[in-house]
Amino acid sequence: MSTTPSLPKFIVWAPDYTDEGAFQRRMAVRPAHIENVKKLVSQGVMRLGGGFMTPESVDAAAADKKLIGSCIIYEGENIDVVRKLVEEDVYYKTDVWDKEKLVILPIALVTALPSAPS
Repeated sequence: MSTTPSLPKFIVWAPDYTDEGAFQRRMAVRPAHIENVKKLVSQGVMRLGGGFMTPESVDAAAADKKLIGSCIIYEGENIDVVRKLVEEDVYYKTDVWDKEKLVILPIALVTALPSAPS
């Protein structure tokens, strides 16, 4: 068991913009976003993440699922470090995430996160 103290955790609620072109912007840059996610996960910075879907998407075929935002748990020294990671994400830079509605807050987890890569 590691004796190194873990860094604080932060949850990011990042709803997408709701204009007509928002979903197309998301899908256009999704491959670059996923590549960055893989990098951050391998570094142990992003601990958990996923896309929010419309309720109708639960039973829809994969091609018909509609993503409408993201939820991410980061581990970082402070909220400013996490904010910088969010602002460097392609979803932020290309106006997929609604910057006015985006929320970053520290979170006190009750359950365990998946193990970080070593």
